[in-house]
Amino acid sequence: MSSANKLKLAIGADHAGFEYKEILKEFLSEHEVTDFGTHSLDSVDYPDFAHPVASAVEKGEADFGVLVCGSGQGVAITANKHQGIRAAVTWLTDIAKLSRQHNNANVICIPARFVSPELAKEMVTAFLETPFEGGRHANRVNKISC
Repeated sequence: MSSANKLKLAIGADHAGFEYKEILKEFLSEHEVTDFGTHSLDSVDYPDFAHPVASAVEKGEADFGVLVCGSGQGVAITANKHQGIRAAVTWLTDIAKLSRQHNNANVICIPARFVSPELAKEMVTAFLETPFEGGRHANRVNKISC
């Protein structure tokens, strides 16, 4: 991506996702990345990092969020408690693309225990570069919020 496409990203992880978060943070360094932690391998609670990432996206302080935990599920469940957040667990590049195309997902949730660092990078790239298709999908997405 060129500097004209520089994005504001919020990133966070628990201890299981810490190493991937660090890898992704470096990989995404051409963008403006705000790291909400964790900052070590010490055991922590994933909501302490998922909520600030989701809040940053929800408030428009970040264009997208990147969350990492062991399964991706905990951070996704937490992030999806926020209105306007559509957090998607991805384990294949095509799922990352479809979550953007069809669901207008704005937070990608990566299961560090089930994907390689290389695949995590591919999924994040696909997620950030894939536009929402709108059309018939917009009607469905507009029905999500309570």
